[in-house]
Amino acid sequence: MRWKSVLDRLPRWSRMTSRQRWVLAGSGAFVLLLLAIFWFAGRPLVALVSDADRFREWVADKGFWGQLAFMGMMTLQIVVAFIPGEPLEIAAGYAFGAWQGTVLCLLGAAGGSIGVFLLVRTLGVRAVEAFFPREKIDEVSFLREGRRRDLLLFLAFFIPGTPKDILTYVSGLTRISLGRWLLLTTPARIPSIITSTIGGDALGVGNFAFAALVFAATVVISGAGLLVYRRVCLLRGAPDHPVERGEEGQCRTDC
Repeated sequence: MRWKSVLDRLPRWSRMTSRQRWVLAGSGAFVLLLLAIFWFAGRPLVALVSDADRFREWVADKGFWGQLAFMGMMTLQIVVAFIPGEPLEIAAGYAFGAWQGTVLCLLGAAGGSIGVFLLVRTLGVRAVEAFFPREKIDEVSFLREGRRRDLLLFLAFFIPGTPKDILTYVSGLTRISLGRWLLLTTPARIPSIITSTIGGDALGVGNFAFAALVFAATVVISGAGLLVYRRVCLLRGAPDHPVERGEEGQCRTDC
């Protein structure tokens, strides 16, 4: 249904300008590339990370290159929103320890975020619609509030449980600069990441009771964060002013 709704909004090929056709072709190629990456790299990656002992052995065997490879995994997870991030963060704590795992996660997430931001700036809203339906995109219309946008962005990334995948993609549709966005959101990711890496570290040293306590607290905090996020979407959202799209699929909001 998501793809059908996207296709229904596209103009007929014969009515498109040459630039529109190039943008549409580029968007289609981008979607196919992401699907291929997910199929050939994402699935084996999730399988490797799901086996904690095997992942730790793999990292230890690779040494410094294992750290770089893990950052590449985090970058891939940010770009390909189909890949879950939580198992990677827990595996980072298990394999590298809480603090080093957190740093590696942050560096990888920053790299992926830069890629997503620039990609959305190039392809426009169609790059976001490849992963998220229009109604989900419209839910974050509170990002249009210029004076409070930065604070809302920071809080949205700071609170565990908020859907950071869609926020990362939609941020590229706003008028915030890449540097400012990174300065706001990279430190704000720390609470969400560190709770996972601390839990993974506890599992790695055999402190299962503490790990269970950390994960239980994370679930409670994340649930509360998600409720707060939904409340903000309802209060700040503007369903009568959804994200607008120009002829080439670019965002035209005053975000």
